[in-house]
Amino acid sequence: MTASRASSILEAWGGEGGTWSIVVHGGAGDAPSDPGVAQAGEPFAGCRRAVEAGSAALRSGLGALEAVERAVAVLEDDPWFNAGTGACLNEAGLVELDAAIMEGGKLRAGAVCALPPFRHPVAVARAALEDGRHVLYAAEGAAAFAVERGFERVTSEAMTTEDARRRWAAVHERRQGRGSGGGTVGAVACDASGNVAAATSTGGLVNKRLGRVGDSPLLGAGTYADNDSGACSATGHGESIMRLALAKTATDYLRSRTHPEDAARAVIRSLGSRLAGTGGVILVDRAGRMGWARNTAAMPWAAEGQAFPLTWGT
Repeated sequence: MTASRASSILEAWGGEGGTWSIVVHGGAGDAPSDPGVAQAGEPFAGCRRAVEAGSAALRSGLGALEAVERAVAVLEDDPWFNAGTGACLNEAGLVELDAAIMEGGKLRAGAVCALPPFRHPVAVARAALEDGRHVLYAAEGAAAFAVERGFERVTSEAMTTEDARRRWAAVHERRQGRGSGGGTVGAVACDASGNVAAATSTGGLVNKRLGRVGDSPLLGAGTYADNDSGACSATGHGESIMRLALAKTATDYLRSRTHPEDAARAVIRSLGSRLAGTGGVILVDRAGRMGWARNTAAMPWAAEGQAFPLTWGT
């Protein structure tokens, strides 16, 4: 499998430093099978709205951490994606959510995994980051932490869409042990002060076993940020991404000033060649340069920066 290369405009962005930038993704996977979805451009519109929310934060002087949280929260509210409302269902037909957020200055981070239904898992992860006692909370412990911090627990029914139920039934009724994922969401940003941050949120795999945790909430696997290098959010086959510590590997390339586009292509090549894994990454470095790559049919994305206009694609 060959890593997809970003457009020439992406390659030209950034490099001077001192400017803010943000990139979001809507999950690596198959291209939309519903012609109506493809024609309406729903995943692209969702990514554009998310980038606009993050860009507004950066434009107003807020930092990269705030920008990625706001961007991911927009995607969690969009039922097209596999995060928050519309997330895929586990083998019991219930919603279990994973999310992480990390800032690159003091390497603060917060994450939740196998979280029962809450509308904005990324906000619960941010609360864990701000609390600072622990990084990762799981299952009912994560739910108890969320309620303690003022978040409202909701039902699986309230967050389950007809499409999510249909996709779950198609896998569950065939008695298959595993289903596809896709639709994981993430954001990376660099603010004007050179601080970077990353956030990722997902419902995981369709018909996954109860308690299964993917790469998204694991620092260094699906999410990572370090001001000495850059920030990464990954999407795809979680078990493969975990084995390669993909997000940390990608940001390590950036320490030597490798362009984020080249770093993204390198780790996706490795994902395919070593483990036959599928997925994608988005990256931003400490100079605000951006890059992405995938070895799947599609990965909706959008990007914007102080020095360049909003754009988007697959």
